[in-house]
Amino acid sequence: MPPIIDRIDSPERKLPSRQRKWLIIIAAVVVIFIIARIVLSYWLDLLWFSSLGYSEIFWRTRVMEAEVFTVFAVATFVILFVALKAIQRSQQANLPRAREIMLQGGRTLNISIDPVLRVAIWIVSLLTAFLSGASMLSDWPTFALLLHAPRTTTVTDPIFAKPLSFFLFTLPALQTIVDWLMTLAVIIGISAIVVTAIAASARAMNKDTRFKSPPLWRPLSLALAFFLLVLAANTWLDRFQALLDHHTIFDGANYTDAHITLPGLLFVCVALVLGAILAALNAARSASGRGLLLSVAPAALTYVALLAVGSYVSSFIVKPNELDRETPFIAHNIELTRSAFGLDRFLQREFPAETTVAATDPADNQATLDNIRLWDWHALQDTLRQVQEIRTYYDFPDIDIDRYSFNTDRPGGATREVMLAARELNVNKLPESSRNWINEKLIYTHGYGVTMNPVNGFTPEGLPTLYLSNMPVQSTVPGLTVTRPEIYFGQLTDTDVYVKTKQKEFDYPQGQNNTLTSYEGTGGIVIGGLMRRILLAFQLDDLGKLPFSDDVTPDSRLLMRRNIRERVAALAPFLTFDHDPYIVVGDDGRLSWVIDAYTTTDSYPDSTHYSLNHSADEDSQTVNSMRNSVKVVVDAYNGTTTFYVFDTADPILNAWRNIFPALFHDASQMPADLRRHVRYPEDLFKLQSEVYGLYHMTNPEVFFNREDLWTVATESASDENGQQTSVPIQPNFVLMKLPGEATDEFVEILPFTPSNRNNLIGWIAGRCDGANYGTSIVYDFPKTRLVDGPQQIEARIDQNAQLSGQLTLWNQQGSHVRRGSLLVIPSGKALLYAEPIYLQAQQSPMPELRIVVLALQDRLAYGPTFASALASLYNGTTSSLTAAEPSAPQQSPSQAAAPSTAANLAPAGTDSNALIAQASRDFDDYQRLTAQGKLSEAGQKLDDLKKTLDQLNARHR
Repeated sequence: MPPIIDRIDSPERKLPSRQRKWLIIIAAVVVIFIIARIVLSYWLDLLWFSSLGYSEIFWRTRVMEAEVFTVFAVATFVILFVALKAIQRSQQANLPRAREIMLQGGRTLNISIDPVLRVAIWIVSLLTAFLSGASMLSDWPTFALLLHAPRTTTVTDPIFAKPLSFFLFTLPALQTIVDWLMTLAVIIGISAIVVTAIAASARAMNKDTRFKSPPLWRPLSLALAFFLLVLAANTWLDRFQALLDHHTIFDGANYTDAHITLPGLLFVCVALVLGAILAALNAARSASGRGLLLSVAPAALTYVALLAVGSYVSSFIVKPNELDRETPFIAHNIELTRSAFGLDRFLQREFPAETTVAATDPADNQATLDNIRLWDWHALQDTLRQVQEIRTYYDFPDIDIDRYSFNTDRPGGATREVMLAARELNVNKLPESSRNWINEKLIYTHGYGVTMNPVNGFTPEGLPTLYLSNMPVQSTVPGLTVTRPEIYFGQLTDTDVYVKTKQKEFDYPQGQNNTLTSYEGTGGIVIGGLMRRILLAFQLDDLGKLPFSDDVTPDSRLLMRRNIRERVAALAPFLTFDHDPYIVVGDDGRLSWVIDAYTTTDSYPDSTHYSLNHSADEDSQTVNSMRNSVKVVVDAYNGTTTFYVFDTADPILNAWRNIFPALFHDASQMPADLRRHVRYPEDLFKLQSEVYGLYHMTNPEVFFNREDLWTVATESASDENGQQTSVPIQPNFVLMKLPGEATDEFVEILPFTPSNRNNLIGWIAGRCDGANYGTSIVYDFPKTRLVDGPQQIEARIDQNAQLSGQLTLWNQQGSHVRRGSLLVIPSGKALLYAEPIYLQAQQSPMPELRIVVLALQDRLAYGPTFASALASLYNGTTSSLTAAEPSAPQQSPSQAAAPSTAANLAPAGTDSNALIAQASRDFDDYQRLTAQGKLSEAGQKLDDLKKTLDQLNARHR
């Protein structure tokens, strides 16, 4: 009889006790460090939320995260533990368990795998439960919305008659749960395969036939039954996902979906449930591989049949009669897409687009003419960086357009359209020798002041006329003041700083000296005692400086998350924010930032999906519904952040208000001086315009054929290589009187052209003022005649002999022409086109206005100033590029000859030589002044050169 080996021991290398001790200590330190960082991160967040008065938001969020983690972790553990135990027991007799197994050479091995499996089941269940709960933390908003969603919605989908709340709140939660169950099903399936493989190996090695082993296929049958049930639930949910699918012509359910796919998926669900029952029966009886195949067969055959029938119907029933079959479903898509993006609230009016000067009605549209924006914001930004940055570490990251009422007698009334720029401090521009902890954290803590200029104000040198400028801030308008110019919170404030320290802060430069200040606000986190300071330093990675700084006191404050976009996103990560915050000067002289916030979703039934591009450095977001429900105000000094609700009918926002009631305030609570400056949000306006270009067609037949497709009008621009390219016109804020309205108002406008055409077809106005805020009007042009678009107007400018010649001359000898955006401005019953043209030296990035071009449908005028161009346009006088003859009446031949009579009496040769010499000197002076960046003087020399050449031409006639 061969010897029996009770146990085969493999040689083990045991670590010395000292090494094991150090390994345990190192592991414990790592774990403690990780836990400490997590706890400190939450603690710092709590301090930050509390400093803003939003500690309730912090705790509510943490509680919901804990609830989600606990529910899914416990559920995962229970399901996995029970399933794995069931799999183990189903193969208990087949697994190696204190039984003799014959080995080569006649030896036997006595082995048991039960202890290993018991430990593995606990480890897998606990680890998976923890990972599952942690992975579901990010989905807490989905379940919070489900629990707090408003139950009354007026919109229902046309296929299932489900309320909108089902698609916005219930369906995403159900899909998340099914995805979680599918992950568990896969883990259980893998576990069943592993256990079955071990059992099959043990059975193959065991030659003892005295025991009747259970079937090997039992654990796989159990796992398959669970998987098929989860798949059935997922298939049932897929029926609703059909209303979110994309098709070539439209989004949502189509004819094949409604008549074949959706009913067919119900049959697939039934087949999957039947398969799960068969798999369970296969496990209960003598499980076999044939039983497994039989379990899968009903669903597989049903699904293949569904694909075949769907393909047949799509190819042979729908395609030959596509318009007729798809008409009701196109109508569903049109209706719900317009509702999802708010297009159903657009008003529609006719605009005659007449071509005569009288049609512009200047007498009744004086405000429009007085507020035409001649400053292109790119050109203004470059100019301000030269004349108002003062020091290299200041920057103007953006230019904002707004309207302000002044108590002065100015043309166009008391309200003027202006452009504002915040002067922010960019620590990255500090000299390298000044880049140290004290400067970056204690001294250079804030920007200073704003500039404000009218949109069409120019000095004689072509620079902006500034209402607010310099440091300290100076105002040229009575009643307009900035009492708190420091900007601690802005668009470039990306670093944490410490304020209320012993170290004075740099406020603004003044001659050879610097004016210093100390923070007097209430914002920030109090540093506190030594232990609190150390903990803050540890979390902020500032252990080397903060605990040892004598300048930082217990009363000092930490200002963090000072970038306003980061700030609002941390408070309300569930909202989408506009890419363009704008600054407002309040009646009390304080500076505040206003940011538009949106609720978005990609689950709006039967609505088409669009890409929402925030900015070049951010990923695009796909949405099929968007509403501007919130305005966020951030105080530039204290950092106080307030959310005001402007759309009380938004179901998504109402759900969030139920979750965080302390976060939101009614729009009526917004201070009046801020309420006067709310604008139609730019990102929403651009997206609505894109959607409207297609969905203004409400007739399904017209929509199907794309007979009247609109696109945003384009204009010419230079790319990075200096090549001309066409780019969409950006929305333009205009202070004007809308056609048919009695008063002037601030609106955002955008013109449209037919697809692949350059002529205009209409324009949209988003209204910003008073009770009209948030509404839009579409003005349709007559389709019986062509209305010039921006590209056609720019072509007329390029074809003008005098203009093109002048621009060609300026583009030589050390300077280049910079053309501003072409503006399309409705005035009266006509369209007025305006384009500013700047001259910029190659050695100086500061452009100066040189020409203003104005145009109507059949008339083009220009001049060195807006007034001269306007006079030429309205009076029919000759356009001129020189200030000396801005709008002289057309002279008769005798009048034109009169000035040159005296010159003709002198000897021709002598005077001609003198004029040639003078022209040469003028040209040399022009080149020199242009190269030096003295564009105003260069322009005067160019005018002198033109006069000299005119005299030469007169002599040689």
